[in-house]
Amino acid sequence: MTHFLISEDNPDGLKLEDILAAIRKDILLRCTKIVDDKKAEAAQVLDNSLKILNLLTEAIHLAENSTQVLDKSFGPSKPGDGSPPRIGNP
Repeated sequence: MTHFLISEDNPDGLKLEDILAAIRKDILLRCTKIVDDKKAEAAQVLDNSLKILNLLTEAIHLAENSTQVLDKSFGPSKPGDGSPPRIGNP
């Protein structure tokens, strides 16, 4: 069973891109709190966070693309209605 993602066992879960976007938003908010801090440590954390934000953005695009491929090929996901998974094993 998945803890966060939509699945047969977790029909109220979230799409991967939505989880990643929420994490990205949290990191952005945290960055605004340290952007004016002149300490070297704050600068390093900010630099790391900006790199992570770029990677998250790439991951969001990949997840969105996967959703589009699955939706186009098999229609929208219908978790929890007894339908088999669109791909993979049940």
